[in-house]
Amino acid sequence: MKKVTEFELPTVLGSEKIAMEEVSKIAKSMGFNKDRIEDLKTVIAEACINAMEHGNKFDQNAIVGVVLAANDNSLTILVRDQGNGIDPKKIPESVFTEDGFPKVDCGMGMFLITNLANDFFYEQKPGIGNEVTISFYLDQ
Repeated sequence: MKKVTEFELPTVLGSEKIAMEEVSKIAKSMGFNKDRIEDLKTVIAEACINAMEHGNKFDQNAIVGVVLAANDNSLTILVRDQGNGIDPKKIPESVFTEDGFPKVDCGMGMFLITNLANDFFYEQKPGIGNEVTISFYLDQ
C-alpha cells in the first residue's frame, strides 16, 4: 500500500469537503466508476464528521487527520481524531427500528460507512485518539 496523500482538517463542519475533493481526484485517476466515487465521497465525509463530532467533540483546537493510500486494486482511507471516541460495543448494529424506520437517537454515518465500503476497522488509541480504516476495492 502506497500513501498517496496525507492532510489535516480543522474540526469545523464543512472542512470534510476538502477530503471529499481529494478522494474524488484519486479515485478518478485510479479508474473507479462514478457511482463508487460518490460512495467514497459519502464515506469520507461521514468519517470526518464522526471524527469531529464524536471524537473531537467539536473542539476547534483538535484536528482530523486523513491519509489516503492505494495499490493497484484498492483505495484505503484512514481518518484520525484526537478525542476519546466511543466504545465500539456501543456502535449500534442497526440504525433502524424493527418497523424499518431510522432510530431517532442514532446517526446514519456508521450505517453508510459499513454498507458502502468493502472493509471497515475502528480502533481506539487511548491518550492519542481514534482511527477508522476504510477500504474500497476497484473491481467491486
